[in-house]
Amino acid sequence: MAGGSDIKITNMKVTEIMTTLAAKGSDSIKKILLKHGVKEPFFGVKVEELKKLQKIIKMDYQLAKDLYATGNADAMYLAGLIADDKKMTKKDLQDWVKNAHSDNISSYTVPWVAAESNHGYALSLEWIKSREPHIAVAGWNTLSAVISLKPDTELDLEQIKSLLQQVEKEIHTAPNRVRLCMNGFVIATGAYITALTEKAVATAKKNGVVVVDMNGTACKVPSAAEYIQKIKDKGSIGKKKKTVKC
Repeated sequence: MAGGSDIKITNMKVTEIMTTLAAKGSDSIKKILLKHGVKEPFFGVKVEELKKLQKIIKMDYQLAKDLYATGNADAMYLAGLIADDKKMTKKDLQDWVKNAHSDNISSYTVPWVAAESNHGYALSLEWIKSREPHIAVAGWNTLSAVISLKPDTELDLEQIKSLLQQVEKEIHTAPNRVRLCMNGFVIATGAYITALTEKAVATAKKNGVVVVDMNGTACKVPSAAEYIQKIKDKGSIGKKKKTVKC
């Protein structure tokens, strides 16, 4: 199975996939990913290569769980891409968030799957209270993803408004990456909930500059107020997403 992008396999097994991932790993990509908070073990596989495998596998609930259970960050990311989100139970998601120690898994994989499951909103409210930073990160990003997907009529706007107030109080003393995700939540609220856009902008202005250590990478912390304004200028406020996976 090693090498090549023209793999044509159905009913792939974990051992086959792990062999493929190992072959597609790159030391240079691994160095970059380490700087971005991805933790061992992993091979350093480009996301575009994982997406090629996603197209072959499509959606597979059990295989996704088995890949995630390997603890390999590349396999865990692929697991999120192929997960059958609606089949994911609360226990599945709790297991996933508990073991989401790599930043890409806690920031993207778990929130994407949780948000498109039947349990995203409830779990996000639980996870944001966690003292474990990686769980809190997953919570805030899941909440932002839910906001970007669900119609406003299915959201508790008063609760979200109160969470904006919580962010005002806590963002500058929260753990490093949690601050980034709180800032993202302010942006998501302003961008996707028309009734709370002005409140989100006001929160962003009160928060001012949000400082996050990006570990020497080129990543920047966006100004929430400026970001929301750009979306407003495009006439895209309130336009919901069909999916958050990418």
